[in-house]
Amino acid sequence: MQTLFDSDPLPAAKRYHAWQDAICEIYLPVDCASDLRNDYTGFVRQLRVGAVTLTDTLSSPQKVLRQRGHIARFAKDCYFLGLTQTGSVNVRQGNATMTLNAGCGGLFYANEPYELSTARKVRTFWLELPRREFASRFDTEHPPLVANLDLSRGLGRIAVELCTAVAREGARLEPQHRVELGEEIMNVVALALKADPGPEPAAERCVQRARLRSLTNYIDEHLGDPDLSLGKIAQSNGISLRYLHQLFRPMDISASEWLRTRRLQRCYDLLTSPEHAGRSITDIAYSTGFSSSSHFSNLFRAQFGLRPSDVRVAPAARRASRSSLPAAAKLAPLGGRME
Repeated sequence: MQTLFDSDPLPAAKRYHAWQDAICEIYLPVDCASDLRNDYTGFVRQLRVGAVTLTDTLSSPQKVLRQRGHIARFAKDCYFLGLTQTGSVNVRQGNATMTLNAGCGGLFYANEPYELSTARKVRTFWLELPRREFASRFDTEHPPLVANLDLSRGLGRIAVELCTAVAREGARLEPQHRVELGEEIMNVVALALKADPGPEPAAERCVQRARLRSLTNYIDEHLGDPDLSLGKIAQSNGISLRYLHQLFRPMDISASEWLRTRRLQRCYDLLTSPEHAGRSITDIAYSTGFSSSSHFSNLFRAQFGLRPSDVRVAPAARRASRSSLPAAAKLAPLGGRME
């Protein structure tokens, strides 16, 4: 994806105003307000796939308002679909409200006033969907607006994982393939919004699923921290250690096992990647949070039945090794995220 804005290279005093200007230029005119004017962090990465625009956005706590005056000056006939990776976004349009988080997505219209607010740092995929093309996929005049989309299962989960794959690989595709992929993205999102979700799960279960997905995203983002512990994970996410263990209970794997397995999987991917062929095994192990090369080697062999050096052989043998990786050694993703 192309980075359109990144606050990191800017002086701290200029970041917030630069962020305001960037949001209005990249998306559309809005009013932004934040209490973190002297410590604002954010970035926007973008990829165009046919008629669809996908952005990956990190932002500090803020409130965004789009009002009638903004629309009169600059109309943009599109819908925005929010697929939050970490944190949560409160959306209000008309008399309806919704909360976007790791378990729930939602759709709103750019040419009607709306308000977005976040209480802490949040990372979100935003899909910009052209109104006419997207609305033509529904029997009604408009798709369901400000309605929760379950991202933890079914078509909702497929939609968010598709966006993650597009964000990673889309820039390498031929232009015509990106055009066709944009159509498929709209098809999948429309199917997800039209699908009968069945009985609504209990509110607490929804919260737990969203919290669990947020936790696993946090773990993936901090695998390289050698001091990453369950206590640190719980504290950083504002929950107790006991509740952290409770959230992992439905997974049939403990939180510590999840952390260890994700580190080993990351190492496996790096060891088998041509882009990292020049790095030593020890360097890769340390970069994913292991502090002992011998301990890492023992864990790797116990997990995959192979030594770390075994997966760095000739390409043909490497493919054979990868195909022999036991399914039990793999963790299915809880949802889409950026590596």
